[in-house]
Amino acid sequence: MTDVAADAPEALTDEAILARFLRSKNQPTGSQTLGFRMVSVNQAQKMVEVAFDAKAELLLNPMKQIQGGYLCAMLDECMSVACMVASGMTHVAPTAEMKTTFFRPAMPGVIRGVGKVAKWGRTIAFTEGELYDAEGRLLAKATGTAVPTPFQSYKK
Repeated sequence: MTDVAADAPEALTDEAILARFLRSKNQPTGSQTLGFRMVSVNQAQKMVEVAFDAKAELLLNPMKQIQGGYLCAMLDECMSVACMVASGMTHVAPTAEMKTTFFRPAMPGVIRGVGKVAKWGRTIAFTEGELYDAEGRLLAKATGTAVPTPFQSYKK
């Protein structure tokens, strides 16, 4: 396994990737529902920082906390976007499996997410994600494996 995408075209800067995400008009509906916003990109560390606007009217369970499935979706989003960044924006990386640990309840408001690729290979990527509340407390953590897939193959 290698740590970089083998067929990456001319490299984009971290700033160029961040700008691409911020000006995108084609954000997936799942990302929109979660209130996804890219905050920072670090290609050297294969890491991204994102924010989610966890809206009470959409995401709450009966205890008035963010439902765990939505937190899993946020973690999956963090890790998947980190894979796109690690590939130099040449690949998507559908999740093959994911394990999540919940540390504390998440409340409505801004949730900060960090996604990282621990290892990028030709056929598999190992990912990590963490979610934090506004006070910086760890809410949930996940590890996963994903399948790097070139954008062209994915669109067919």
